[in-house]
Order: sequence, then C-alpha cells, then structure tokens
Amino acid sequence: MPITLGEGNTPIIRSRSIGTAAGIPNLYFKLETTNPTGSFKDRFGCAAVNHMLDEGKTLCLATSSGNTGAALAGYCAAAGIACHIAIVETAPYGKLRQMLAYGAHLYRIKGFGLDIQATANVMAKLVELSQPDHAMLQISAFKYSPIGMAGVRSLANELAQQLPHGIDHVFCQAGGGGMAVAVAEAFLDLAEAGSVPNCPAVEVVQPEGNDTIASPLRQGSESGRQFQCTSTISGLQVATNIDGDRAIKSCRATGGTGHVVSDELIYEAQSRLAREEGIFSEPAGATALAGALSAAANGELNEDAVVVCPVTGIGFKDEHSIEKMTRDALQPILDSVAAFENALQAQTL
Repeated sequence: MPITLGEGNTPIIRSRSIGTAAGIPNLYFKLETTNPTGSFKDRFGCAAVNHMLDEGKTLCLATSSGNTGAALAGYCAAAGIACHIAIVETAPYGKLRQMLAYGAHLYRIKGFGLDIQATANVMAKLVELSQPDHAMLQISAFKYSPIGMAGVRSLANELAQQLPHGIDHVFCQAGGGGMAVAVAEAFLDLAEAGSVPNCPAVEVVQPEGNDTIASPLRQGSESGRQFQCTSTISGLQVATNIDGDRAIKSCRATGGTGHVVSDELIYEAQSRLAREEGIFSEPAGATALAGALSAAANGELNEDAVVVCPVTGIGFKDEHSIEKMTRDALQPILDSVAAFENALQAQTL
C-alpha cells in the first residue's frame, strides 16, 4: 500500500491587493503551505519514500536546509524507514525541531550549504555512504533523486487544471533548481500534448547571495555555476551547481529567464504576503513573489499577464524571520483593564 499523508491538491488564490498595486492584477498564489509538513517538498518526499519502499530500502540518507528534511522525516516515519540527514549549518531551529519530532537523526556540518568545498565534500561522502543495498540517498534534486523529484511535476499538472484558460508566467524560487526543472518540463510536456492553451514562461528567482542559476540563465549561458553563498534565505543556500544546467535548458525552452533579488526584497515580500494577503510564508516561500514584483517594476510583465507565484513553505518553518517581522509590534504586558483601554484607544482613535 503506497504511503500518503494527503499531499498535493493545494489551493490557488488570486491576489487581493499586491498584484493590482504592482500592475499585474492577474496574480495568483499557489499555497504549497497546506501540504502535510508545510511545504512543496512533500511532493518529493512522498514519491521518494514510496520508491524506497518499492526497492526494499530501510535507511534513508539525505541532505537538507529544512523542508526536504521535514518531508523525508515525516514520510519515513509513516513508512518505518530510518532517516539520517546532513543539515545545512544555518538551518532554522523550527525546521530542525520538526525533523526531530518525526524521529530523524540530524547532523549539522560547518560550512555545508554555504562553502563550495565543504558542500562538495559532504555530498561526495553521502554518495559513498549510500552504497549498501539497504540504503538510498535522497536529495531533492534531479541529479540525485530523479524519481522523487518527478513528484514535484504534479504542481504544474494542478496549475493547468486550476487555471485552464492559460498561464503566462510561473515564478519559481531556486536553490539547486529542481523545482524549476520539474515545473518547466511538466509544462513543456503538457503543451506538446495539447493539454494546455500555452506553455507558461517558467522564471527562476534567486537571492543575489546565491546566484548559481538566475544570472547565467538571463545572460545566455548554458551552464549554472558555483557560488560562495552569502544569502540568509534558508532553503536557498546551495553553493554548488546541482540542477542548474538542466534548469537553464528547460526554463529557457519555456521562454523564461532569471531574476536576482536581494534578501531585503524577499523579507519585504514575506511581510506583504502576511499583512496584505493573509498568507503566512517563510522567506523562501516569498521569493517567487519578490521575483515577480521585480519583473513587474522593470516592465517585464504585461498588465494582462496571468502570473503564478507558488508560496512554497509556511511561516512556522522560520521563526527568526517572523520574530524580525514582528518584534516592534509586540506590546508590553498591561497591568490593568484601564491600561488596556488606554492602549486600545491610542491605536484606534
């Protein structure tokens, strides 16, 4: 019996204010935050762990900055598979606690995810350690786990059903680039089969401190690049070129290009999602919106374009960013009803 936790079939909603203000009134958000462990990586985790069950594997070795680890840990718990994860040094504690709650074993490694050589060394060791017959390496990248990543294609299939009159642009945040590959290749297949009115341009968005794919795509290169990561956006800290070459090829085939945004713009998009749309996102989950807003400001999107931004991870994943967003808004403890009345009147009058 295949393992499922109820992943997929996530809602899509039209922007109530951000899109109109930016001159792209047909802006939609795909709420991947409603997946079982809170991110789009559940599509990967479900496919990856079911593949392990089919192959009789009992040990999952993995890497993660948070969301992949949570997804694998949750599905491995349901499947009775041991899960051991090498963790990016700067992974948020909220994500670590979620993995630990599922019973995963975590190993934080200095420099992993940030430093090019340290990251390459960890990846090479994991490939070596995954050779025994009972083990399988699961990394959310087509280079390492193509069957697991095939599960992410379902995101494009759902979008095609939810917006049957066509989509012009889908903005995808990118760390290693696997999500962009899955969405672009799925839409190219749907277009070839005549199942969609048009193939949307799949746009790659990266923080400027981890620009392994976006600038090479925009500049006409055929290859991604290594990049000494300085971004603070958890989940998008991937110093090595993993699926970059494939992402460039597939996204360019859809007519998409790359968009580089600052960490500050990403945090601003996260805050706007919460305060203007009621959508609680982690920073990585707001990166697609940051890219769309940047593209709109640069005159790269037509006013009548249908634009989709997947919100890829829920705000509970990154407590530090939420604290940063709200620290100035928290009121002190009031010592009386009268003090409460005075404070309320000061805010509402």
